[in-house]
Amino acid sequence: MTLFTAEVLEAAAAGSAAGGDERPATGSQGRFTIPSPANEPIHDYAPGSPERAALKAELRRQSGEIVEIPLIIGGREVRTSRTFDVTMPHDHGHALARCHVAGVAEAEAAIAASREAWAEWSNWAWEDRAAILLRAAELLAGPWRMKLNAATMLGQSKTAYQAEIDAACEVVDFWRFNAFFAARVYAEQPVSGPGVWNRMDHRPLEGFIYAISPFNFTAIGANLTTSPVLMGNVAVWKPSTTGVLASYYVMELLEAAGLPPGVINFIPGVASEISDVLLSSRELGGIHFTGSTGTFQHLWKSVARNVENYRAYPRLVGETGGKDFILAHESADPRAVAVAIVRGGFEYQGQKCSSASRVYIPDTMWEEVRDRAVAMTEELRMGDPADFRNFVGAVIDRPAFDNIRSYIDHAKASPDTRVLAGGGCDDSRGYFIEPTLVEADDPAHKLMCEEIFGPVVTLHPYRASNWRETLELVDGTSPYALTGAVFARDRAAVRNAGAALRNAAGNYYINDKPSGAVVGQQPFGGGRASGTNDKAGSVLNLVRWVSPRTIKETFDPPTDYRYPFMEAE
Repeated sequence: MTLFTAEVLEAAAAGSAAGGDERPATGSQGRFTIPSPANEPIHDYAPGSPERAALKAELRRQSGEIVEIPLIIGGREVRTSRTFDVTMPHDHGHALARCHVAGVAEAEAAIAASREAWAEWSNWAWEDRAAILLRAAELLAGPWRMKLNAATMLGQSKTAYQAEIDAACEVVDFWRFNAFFAARVYAEQPVSGPGVWNRMDHRPLEGFIYAISPFNFTAIGANLTTSPVLMGNVAVWKPSTTGVLASYYVMELLEAAGLPPGVINFIPGVASEISDVLLSSRELGGIHFTGSTGTFQHLWKSVARNVENYRAYPRLVGETGGKDFILAHESADPRAVAVAIVRGGFEYQGQKCSSASRVYIPDTMWEEVRDRAVAMTEELRMGDPADFRNFVGAVIDRPAFDNIRSYIDHAKASPDTRVLAGGGCDDSRGYFIEPTLVEADDPAHKLMCEEIFGPVVTLHPYRASNWRETLELVDGTSPYALTGAVFARDRAAVRNAGAALRNAAGNYYINDKPSGAVVGQQPFGGGRASGTNDKAGSVLNLVRWVSPRTIKETFDPPTDYRYPFMEAE
């Protein structure tokens, strides 16, 4: 039972500060343009730099406090009788925060608050909504940068560089580029014939968007909520409990930028309790999801069971799992392939949706690539991300640790696999798993086919003469189609691979690792079992959050039903 549920329900019923039936007064008139976005520069945190000193100081500050994380419903903080501790993955005895847990009553209150906020927010001028995200971007690029980076490093065990490209740069990029792309959506208008004015009203969806974000990228939660909100929608946000500290700071940042109460309602909690309420609500307008394939399929089935009860067909947008590949042709540069394996497979402990997991190496360069990859892997430092010398931290929690270790144990016991590097696991203080390279004789081996979501990369040597057969193998091995990379200096091989693997990856890389997509440069998303491929960080994603209304206005309508062809000869 919650402490303030009755108060929250009363506030939701009365309408939040952003709600009500009043419409905003007409303001300035003009065809506004958004400043042309550019990708946020990445700080390198080199020794002696002011950014390094500032980040180190913020890490020390956050390490010495325990933050209380409330729910935020209709702009009000809600504390419940249920809480859990947020701990560091690399030091699971060290608590960073205590987070309150939402239940049925809070989910219902969030629906009510979003409904009240929708009445006004959906009628705001688009440039006013965009202005909030542009202001949030400036705040994050400046005074909020270290706070969000440090929270991501401590709460999700990311290195300074991985936190910088995620919690700072990618979030800023999403907010700036999405505002720019929104202007393109609203500018899309039909042609008009003589005497007629045709217009397109890009309406927000009716109801709320259920945003469900994972632990691995702070930027994902920031985008899953704000991309539909930018288009006039409202959202109920359930962040991952293992990434909740940084998500809470994103919510605080948006409020500081001027986001009205109730537009986004922040309700961390048990997914099954919250989802049962939200998915059965008549007001569900859509789902914006990143997570496991199984969970997304469960959500899809739940929507199907309730489909006759909704006000409209909900929009389902999801990015799910992957079994991302690297394929080397015999003309490839072995040094580049080896670096792609190590960076693509082990950055952020292999916990990126795009992380390389299966690798195909021709026998003509097998030994060189293997030896180079092994040597680099054995050099990687592992430990607390506050020690900037470390390349990898800990995996996110106990279930992840146990699952990844089971694959390593299987590789050690299997007669047709060999652990080439790593393989050590230690959970005594943090959930540490060494970056692990495995050689597999069988391309259909479990480690070549199943998603692991950890620092385990499996390499398969193939006969260079079997290039075309290997292309078919890569395409057909996995149900996923998220990311993939092909390395070749022979242009004919590049062309062959591009055709054969056209549907094997939504983000496809030539002579580069299959991770590290940049907003505005490589819109992200995959097909098949990897999701709906609605391309986060592009105009394609924003289009999913509007329901266009075509308006035809005739200036001199006919007053006689008869057509000319009906006249007598």
